[in-house]
Amino acid sequence: MDDRPHIMVVEARFYSDIADELAAGAVEVLEAANTSYERFEVPGAFEIPAAIQYAIRSMDFFAGRQRFDGYVALGCVIRGETSHYDYVCGESARKLQDLAIQYSLALGYGILTVENADQAWARAARDQKNKGGEAARTCMQMLDLKRRFRLYPR
Repeated sequence: MDDRPHIMVVEARFYSDIADELAAGAVEVLEAANTSYERFEVPGAFEIPAAIQYAIRSMDFFAGRQRFDGYVALGCVIRGETSHYDYVCGESARKLQDLAIQYSLALGYGILTVENADQAWARAARDQKNKGGEAARTCMQMLDLKRRFRLYPR
């Protein structure tokens, strides 16, 4: 039996080139930590909370527990000319926080909310800030905190 944490990485693919770079940074961190993971794609940031909810509701019947130990949410929302940006950013962030609190999730939030593509690339590029790697590190840090409170593994 593999005792390594198993992480769900959810990638919003609306801006696929940015999503690829965020995911590459997350994968680097997870592999360096010797953590197993599965990657899932959704159309956009708005769909990420539903994907995580689906995973929470699915059980690993062989292990008798939830399938994933932690979650990494990756995506990018670039402001446009309408209020759509505000709804997508606010609702996806709110629901992810609700899920984290309700289910005591170790969650790394790597959804970029930016004004333009230049800002997105400054936060996605692995040779710059790479929020994908940061989100994976956050997930791992929250798993460590859960261990301290004896909430992991369950």
